[in-house]
Amino acid sequence: MISVILNVYKRPYSLEEQIAAVQSQEGFDIKSEDIHVWYNATPGVEHCLPKDPAINTYRCNWNTKFFGRFTLPLLCKTPYIALFDDDVIPGKLWFKNCIDTMKTHPGIMGTTGVILRKYGYTGCTKTGWNMNPSPSPTMVDLVGHAWFFKQEWSKYMWLEEPPSWDNGEDMFFSYAAKKHGIHTYVPPHPPNNVELWGNVPDRSHGWGSDAAANYKHVKGHGRIRNEVVRKLIDKGWQTVNNIKSR
Repeated sequence: MISVILNVYKRPYSLEEQIAAVQSQEGFDIKSEDIHVWYNATPGVEHCLPKDPAINTYRCNWNTKFFGRFTLPLLCKTPYIALFDDDVIPGKLWFKNCIDTMKTHPGIMGTTGVILRKYGYTGCTKTGWNMNPSPSPTMVDLVGHAWFFKQEWSKYMWLEEPPSWDNGEDMFFSYAAKKHGIHTYVPPHPPNNVELWGNVPDRSHGWGSDAAANYKHVKGHGRIRNEVVRKLIDKGWQTVNNIKSR
């Protein structure tokens, strides 16, 4: 029912914990053959291969940055895709939360959501596990860290070229899907039940803010994200605040 896509780059030490977390999802039997691991030009990859040889592995000898892993959903045969950054450990009810939310709010799901300003990324409003957890679904412009979506929607990522290959895969996916009537949501992240969250901070050990975090070492990270937002809005992206201002 669900294919899981994991990414290994600078945090190979998180892989086994992620595999254990997705195979421990309550109500779902995630088989090894439905787990796909994308090795994004990882040096010394031999020491961090999955212990289970039935898990699918894809080794890339060049850095595809954020977009390469999004090719794998095209190969999957399951109705749903769960894709994770390498700094994320989901709660045991994350998949159930996404499926339940999909019934009433069909769309791309994520554990961290962003509502953009009218024309830029800087100063955006965030919701989800790391800021402003909410007990109800929230419509947002884009999501990150953990995505959950229908496999049939994965093709929208590849119908046109993104404004940048260096950043903004989260923005571009939601933009591309929105053109086809698919909204983006953060499922409920109630403060009193972290098992529903797409990332549990105590279990992910603060990896998202460690030295491997892209925003810490890539020059112009924020500028690129602002530029991507502006280019996508210029191309017709109907963001939450743009719709409200009509």
